[in-house]
Parts: sequence; C-alpha cells; structure tokens
Amino acid sequence: MDAAVRARKAGRRAVRDVTPGPLRERIHSLLDDSAMVPGVLTLASARAVEAADAGASGVEDRAAGVQLIYEGLGLTRALADESPWDREPPYTDSNIDIIAADVMVARGFSLLAHTEAADKAVETVESFGRDQTEGQQGRESPPHALEADVFELAVLAGTTTFGVDPSDSLRSYAGELAAAVGEDGPQPPETLPEEVAKAMADVPTPRKFDGADEAHPSATDP
Repeated sequence: MDAAVRARKAGRRAVRDVTPGPLRERIHSLLDDSAMVPGVLTLASARAVEAADAGASGVEDRAAGVQLIYEGLGLTRALADESPWDREPPYTDSNIDIIAADVMVARGFSLLAHTEAADKAVETVESFGRDQTEGQQGRESPPHALEADVFELAVLAGTTTFGVDPSDSLRSYAGELAAAVGEDGPQPPETLPEEVAKAMADVPTPRKFDGADEAHPSATDP
C-alpha cells in the first residue's frame, strides 16, 4: 500500500472517536488534502531500519501521531497568519478550525506519549509557541522552522520503533527536506535516498531500547 495512503488511514483511525461529526469531518478533510510528508517520512525511516516489519501497526500509529501534530500546528500557524477574526463575523469555520487544531495536536501527543519520540514532540510544540510569540513581536523565525522540527520528529519516531537512533545523515536529510518546503512543498519520500538508507543499514551496533515505557514515560505524566 502507498505510504501516504497508509499514513492517512492511520490518521483517520486515530480520530475516529472524535465528536461531534462536523469536527471529525473537518480533520478528515485536512488529512485528505495533505501530502502526508511527515507521516510518510516516519514510515520510510522505520523501513530503512527494519524493512520486514515496517508495516507493523505501531509504526503507523507513530506516523499518525507525527502527522496530526503537524496538521494541528500548521493549521494554528495559518489561522495566526490569516487573522480571520479581523473580518466580519460569522466565524464558524475558523472556530471549528481552532478546535480541530487542538484536537489533532492532543491526539498526536497521545499516540507518541509512551515512545522515544515523546520528548521531541514536546520540544516541537514548545519551539512552535516561541516562534509564534516572536513573530507577533516582530522578530522573524528561521524559515520553515516548524517543518524542520516535525521532520526531525518523524525520523526519530520512525527509527526508534525498532530501537535505533536516526543517523546523522538521516537527520541531515530531514533538514534538507524541510528547507525544500515551498509553494509546491516537498514530495512524500516513499523511500529514503540511497546514501541515507545505506548509512542507516551500516549502523554497526544499533542501540536497542529495553523497557521503553519505563525509560520514556508519558510526556503528559505528572
């Protein structure tokens, strides 16, 4: 199955219990319109480590978590840029979008909370908040800062599914992909570039995580 389709279906599964229906449908429409780059990058990174098991449900849950966090933060960024409340009411669509953004980020956190990517997910949201605050104060953030953080989160979530940290080359590739975001955006990477995949395959002694839940408690635990 095409990786973008897998990631999109996983995202839909993750919000299947969201109510009311119009809110759930709005989230579905955002996923349907998305190129699914973060989710696909998560799957591709996992496949570079453990191709035989890259279809495991745990990988798809992580892909959905990364994608939902990106969709939620991206929608928040769009609302801040467009300032729909500066126009005449009604604000129904914008109000639904605010709730949708919160729900997607929260659900993404839930999917990643007991994984090795939990801390990075928290850092990504905190960094986004700082960038938005600085933007409101007239200070410019680095270009595509959100994409840089989310794509790094994606490769971390993908490779650590099978107990391996992302290589320097994979992190660098995630950064290059973020820098390529433009009007058309980067295309979802069905497979990683050959040199990046080889670097992942050549990791001499992949670090396997034991007791991930105990070593990496939920980012939302007290």
